[in-house]
Amino acid sequence: MNDESQNKMGTPTPEELREQVERTRDELGQTVEALAAKADIKAQAKEKTAAVKEQAAEKAAVAREQAAEKAAAVKEQAAEKTAVVREQAAEKAAAASGQIREKTEQAAQLVKDRTPDAVLEKTAQAAAQVRESAAQAKRYAAEKTPGPLLEKADRAATAARANRTPLIVGGAVLVAFLLIRRSRGRNR
Repeated sequence: MNDESQNKMGTPTPEELREQVERTRDELGQTVEALAAKADIKAQAKEKTAAVKEQAAEKAAVAREQAAEKAAAVKEQAAEKTAVVREQAAEKAAAASGQIREKTEQAAQLVKDRTPDAVLEKTAQAAAQVRESAAQAKRYAAEKTPGPLLEKADRAATAARANRTPLIVGGAVLVAFLLIRRSRGRNR
């Protein structure tokens, strides 16, 4: 039996042995590296530190996002509450304005009711004299005033006629005030 026949029977050739030794060395090197990695506490600590940092960064990003969402929600709620407060303030202002208008009308009526008839008659006479004087002034102005200015004056007179009652009430109040003031001046 020669060498070749022995090789076929189960004895490995030197080349096969070298390959087997190389494979064993590789496996052994990998095993040693794995054991060294398990034994290397510093490297494991670095890996865990990096993992913890990554997790902390992710959690911080999530927390920032949640905080931004909550801030936006709070801002929206504040805007809604501000709108409601403004609306309520506008409603209260409108109600107060209505009350003031009503009280003013009541006060004007009260002054009118408490004004003596003599004062009302004098006021009516004064108003008639004012109307007559105004009519005379109107005629005189119409004769002496250019056309465009007459048109503007006519518009003003129309506006005054449209608001005759408030003007008469205002005149009556003024006359009553002056008469009361005059009578108080005499009593001193």
